[in-house]
Amino acid sequence: MLNLDLLRREPDHVRVAARRRGGGAEFVDRILELDRERRAAITAAESLKAEKNALTAQIAKAADKKAAAAELRPKIAELDARIETAGEGVPRYDERIDAELSEIPNLLDGSVPDGDDEHSNVQVRTWGEPRRFDFEAKPHWEIGERLGIFDFERATRLAGSRFVVLRGAGARLSRAIAQFFLDRAARNGYTELNVPVLVNRATMWSTGQLTKFSDQMYAFEGDAPGEELYLIPTSEVPLTAMHREEILRGEELPLRYTAYTPCFRKEAGAAGRDTRGLIRMHQFEKVELVWLTTPERSMDDHETLTRNAAGLYEELGIPYRVMLLCAGDTSFNSAKTYDVEAWFPGAGAYREISSCSNCTDFQARRTQIRFRREPASKPELVHTLNGSGGAVGRTLAAVIESYQRADGGLTIPDALQPFAGFSSIEPDGSTR
Repeated sequence: MLNLDLLRREPDHVRVAARRRGGGAEFVDRILELDRERRAAITAAESLKAEKNALTAQIAKAADKKAAAAELRPKIAELDARIETAGEGVPRYDERIDAELSEIPNLLDGSVPDGDDEHSNVQVRTWGEPRRFDFEAKPHWEIGERLGIFDFERATRLAGSRFVVLRGAGARLSRAIAQFFLDRAARNGYTELNVPVLVNRATMWSTGQLTKFSDQMYAFEGDAPGEELYLIPTSEVPLTAMHREEILRGEELPLRYTAYTPCFRKEAGAAGRDTRGLIRMHQFEKVELVWLTTPERSMDDHETLTRNAAGLYEELGIPYRVMLLCAGDTSFNSAKTYDVEAWFPGAGAYREISSCSNCTDFQARRTQIRFRREPASKPELVHTLNGSGGAVGRTLAAVIESYQRADGGLTIPDALQPFAGFSSIEPDGSTR
């Protein structure tokens, strides 16, 4: 959530930041007007309280307190009613201001380039050279179906489009990728958590998932009347909210968490995009990396997080590039995002395989996760970072396309072989 004090101090800065994202900035004037009305209501209530206190003091000082009370108590009662009325308006202003603030995206970091969409993203670095094949490289879904490790037809009968059943070596290889990711996260100092994949509305809202722009979530009725539960779109949600409304000790930071979970997204608005294969599924698996850190080190930690994610693909021998997202392509919660894009030989293109974001104090203001530098110091908001470390299905697709063989089989990358228990998938679907 945006900082109201910042909006008061630097309204023009907020207007410029909002317009960089391609949105309007009319909300600035609306919020400032509501804030002025709220302060006026508070001032009016305080003035009435002062008037009441003055009358109460008159009674206390009067020579004939009984007579003074009889004369002034009706006026005091009238003031009490007016004070109550004036005070009742303040929470309503607070609610309206919070509702406005909750729909405003994070302010972009100054290093984020201008631009409306992915075509304005900036390449930061690359690693590896795309493999040159002496045969026509095929897309992963074609290879997987031929090997019998993907079953889209039965998945469609079970659940509809954008689902897959992984069979035999495909399921084992997917599990191996997840185990590889978790092993490397542990090496990099992340604490693994096993978290709920169903969370309540407060958790979803506090991590910035429920805005007027959100149409990706699957929601259900909970056990209690009026309770809503949501399937998580990413384990960023429970990992970030783990310490909601807590005050952490400064020496604890940074906290680094990882979790391997299924994730669920409706993919509304994605009709016609990536309808084949494993790129854009309603249900997928991901190992997420989340940091809670201090403001002064969050940008450096963002670079470390991105290196942690990108390093996975170096070990897998999959060429990639790191892209700094432009203003119009940066997500609601993020102040700055790097996408790691792996090379997909079957598509002849780089595709996003991990997205690493610095959300600064934006989520922490909603979740009220704070820390004290010293035991007696004033609590400050943490900064939250998140990234895919990494997306299991997309990585499986990248591995299949990158390590396909002319005979129709696959070679398993060296880094995955200890986790998979085999070094190849042969053309008949068997393993060696």
